[in-house]
Formats: sequence, C-alpha cells, structure tokens
Amino acid sequence: MANEKNLQNIIAHCKEYGFVFPSSEIYDGLSAVYDYGQYGVELKRNIRDYWWKSMTQMQDNNIVGLDAAIFMHPTVWKASGHVDNFSDPMIDNKDSKKRYRVDHLIEGYAETLDKESGDALLQQMDALLAANDFAGLKALIESNKIKCAISGTCNWTDVRQFNLMFSTEMGSVAEDANMVYLRPETAQGIFVNFLNVQKTGRMKIPFGIAQTGKAFRNEIVARGFIFRMREFEQMEMQFFVRPGTQKEWYEYWKDARMKWHLSLGIPAEHYRFHDHVKLAHYADAACDIEYDFPMGFKEVEGVHSRTDFDLKSHQEFSGKKLTYFDTEINQHYIPYVIETSIGLDRTVMMILSESYLEEDLSTAEKQDSRVVLKFPPMLAPIKLAILPLLKKDGLPEIAKELLNECKPHFRCFYEEKDTIGKRYRRMDAIGTPFCVTIDHQTKEDHAVTIRYRDTMTQERIPLSEVKNLVLEKTKMF
Repeated sequence: MANEKNLQNIIAHCKEYGFVFPSSEIYDGLSAVYDYGQYGVELKRNIRDYWWKSMTQMQDNNIVGLDAAIFMHPTVWKASGHVDNFSDPMIDNKDSKKRYRVDHLIEGYAETLDKESGDALLQQMDALLAANDFAGLKALIESNKIKCAISGTCNWTDVRQFNLMFSTEMGSVAEDANMVYLRPETAQGIFVNFLNVQKTGRMKIPFGIAQTGKAFRNEIVARGFIFRMREFEQMEMQFFVRPGTQKEWYEYWKDARMKWHLSLGIPAEHYRFHDHVKLAHYADAACDIEYDFPMGFKEVEGVHSRTDFDLKSHQEFSGKKLTYFDTEINQHYIPYVIETSIGLDRTVMMILSESYLEEDLSTAEKQDSRVVLKFPPMLAPIKLAILPLLKKDGLPEIAKELLNECKPHFRCFYEEKDTIGKRYRRMDAIGTPFCVTIDHQTKEDHAVTIRYRDTMTQERIPLSEVKNLVLEKTKMF
C-alpha cells in the first residue's frame, strides 16, 4: 500500500545514517542524481555481488560475464532502435511550463482514487498507450480533470514523444567531434560482443552473458528517490537460445528470477508479475516483477523475450555475420534472446523499504523506541560490531584482536564511545545484524556477549566462535 510518509522517513534515514546523499548537495543538488554514502555503497556492492554470483558462479558454466564500455559506436543505437523508438509520451502544462511523462501523470492521479476506479483508469491508459493513441491520452487526462501539481490547472499541450538518450561529443576539437550517446542500457554491449564471447569461450547454446554497469536516461519526470534516476546501474543477463525454444526459456527465467527475489527473505505477497500490454518493438513476450514499494507496486525487474531482433539488426547495420552454427542440428541461425534486467538502485531501494522498521519498545516502566534496518545478514553493510564495554582495563586490546581476526573475512565496525545501549541503537539504524560486547568477564572466561539485531536477545559465546558464527550466518551460498 502506498505510504508517502514512510517513503519520506526512509529518505531522511538514508541521509542521516550515510546511505544516500543528494548529489552536489552543497550546490543545492542536481535533480534525480544521488551519491551513495559509506553504508549505501557497501549495501549496493553486496546486492551486486549476490546477483553476480547467483547469475554466473552458481550456474552450470553456461553464463559468463562481460564489462562493455559506456561509449559505443553511434550506429549501435540506430541498429537497436533507440534513435527512432527510445522515447516516452510527454505532455506540458501551458501555465507552469512543467513537463510530465503521460503514464506517470495518470498513475499519480489513479493513486488518489479508490482501487476499482484507479484500476479502471489504468486499464484505459494501457490500452491507449498500446495503440499509440496520443489524442486519446490527452482526452483521458482532460476528461478526468487531472491537474498540474504546480499550477493546479488542466491547461495541457498535445501529447508528443521525447527521446531519452543523453548525447555528447567525442573528439579533441569540437568542430571535428562525432556525436555519441551515453548508453541508455547495458544490453547492447552484450549483443555486439556476442561472437567474441561465444568463440573465445567455446560457448554452446543455450548460454548467457551477464553484465552490471551504469546507464543513463534523460528522464523528464524523475521521482521516487533512487527509484528513477538519470544515472543508474543495471544488472542484466542476455540468454541466447535456439529459435522456437524461446517460450520455454522465457517461462524458465520468469520462475528463476522470482525465486532469486524470494531468496532475499521478502514475502511472496510483496511481489507480483505484470504482463506488458504494449510490447517493445523487439519483444514477443515481456513481464515485470513488481515490488510493493512505499509508493505502491512498481517494476524492479523485467524479463523479456527479445526474439532475434538485436543480433539480426546489428548484422544488418554492421555487415558482419552474427550467426551461430549449432552442431546438434547442423544448422546456422541467429539466436533468440531471453533478457533479465534488474535495476540495482531499485533493488537497493527495495531492500531499504523492506528492511526499514520503526519499533515501539515501550514498557509500563518507560517509553522507548528504535529505528532498525532488518537487512538480510548477507547484504548488511556491516556484519559485526565489536564493542568493548570500557576504553581501559585491557578490553580494547581484546576487542582489537577480534577485529583483526574477523576483518579479512567480512566488514566489521569498532567503537568505544558512549553507553552500550546507544551503540546498539546506532548499529540497529545501519542494519548491523550482530554486536559483540567485550567486558571484564571476557578476561576470565574468554567469552563475549553477542546481541542479535532482530530480536535484541543476547547470549554468551566463546570468543573463539565469533568469526565462524558470523561467517555462517552471513554467507551468500
């Protein structure tokens, strides 16, 4: 259920505790651009590592990695269809001069209606988008008296397309420079390297190529914190299959990707599949995996059956053969492709949304509360906090020995300042699953008190067991 208050609380928490900052904030920021702080970058890296290992290392040697350049030959984007088709229907309010993406404008209004009315409105919108009926979309906006958030008026321009690619120039002298684009997706780097990887890796179909990296889109309406940004990171895998088997593999990867999401410990009811009404020019089937964000169900990952469009188009534009010889059927063909494409930043936001909790711990004796991030332990930025009870009596020395033992294996945090209760609360706020306290008794029995974030229960365990316990509880596989 949409919860704008909870979203604002998450945004504030992320800034206060070093997860996400507005970019260039000392210069009043840059719209829809964010920087990851000291804990955000660790969370993001852990999610990326989990995806990468599950997609490559845990497969049957048939999915390999690639890191293609952000800059690509301009003809790549002509061949891919981005130059002609990578655009969204936009509408301007004549009074405020503010531009809106049409689907976002209508979706925002639908959220203010009851469920039945909102769903009906979205169905009308989907049908009009599928038909490219721009006049109908404008009529839908006007008939529902959807207003501009700035001017409060319904004085709209006609709906028109707006290309989302960033362009720049490559060359030492501006007059001689060639226009190139910042890539709007990472997939094309995989397609143009299809034969390079296939031949050097002696790969046999079916096989996949995975890649993570930055992409750039000139979003006119970028909102929802890090949900929709102009500079973002994707985790994509293109799976090459024999023509005629794409439907089977499409269903396989839908199921596989949902299982990956559920492995994060997120309840199944927080996800849903959404089949595309309007298919992209390259697809014969497509769906989104949507998560119930604070602003409602939104896409976090897409699974697409891209047919042979990409390789066939690059073969045509480049003049180079991009066929595969299948020895099992003694035939050359252009492979079909199943794509899984997940937004890393959206996944970070999903994990934050799912983990953020405000708990009332009040008792009859006193008022108390905490804000905790209940991250899956394997994704937590800090796995273990080591907290000597006092800054003397040899306790810091024992604590630092434990730190030196553990830090080669996982990220640790060491702190001596403040009461142990305040230190626990700080660790809760950044999502640290385990805290150990070194006290005077440790010097006698070589044991420590370990505290568990989620339940706040504590137990005494041997000092020698700390490393292995944390390793076991935070391992990815």
